[in-house]
Amino acid sequence: MSTFMANKGNIERKWYILDAAGKPLGKTAATAAILLRGKHKPEYTPHADCGDFVIVVNADKAVLTGKKGDQKYYRTHSGYVGGLKETKYRILMQTKPELAMRVAIRGMMPRNIVTKDSLSRLKIYRGGQHKHAAQQPETWTV
Repeated sequence: MSTFMANKGNIERKWYILDAAGKPLGKTAATAAILLRGKHKPEYTPHADCGDFVIVVNADKAVLTGKKGDQKYYRTHSGYVGGLKETKYRILMQTKPELAMRVAIRGMMPRNIVTKDSLSRLKIYRGGQHKHAAQQPETWTV
């Protein structure tokens, strides 16, 4: 008997909905990263992209625990001298909660080419509505 290896031909992708309302940002991001990589499947293969589609709704209602709202910063740099931009997470969660969720999920994925393909299957929405009803997504419960 040979070992099963996942590839494009034998992977079935499902759609899952994660509701972030009232849940910590990090716990929601960790669950989304597991689903995007496919680690919840018995046929998981580390070097193959065998994950599912993930829809995160209510990203604006995710919470930051402790003092992370005032002490944690989202930083970007343009590459030029003095090009550092810092934004507190409290402000980032008010203005761009989708970006905060995407950055958290990206940080929990491995640094390789499979991650780029996996993140293309991530859909994040600020409110409770999404436009993927035709795919018949299942609600993922932790």
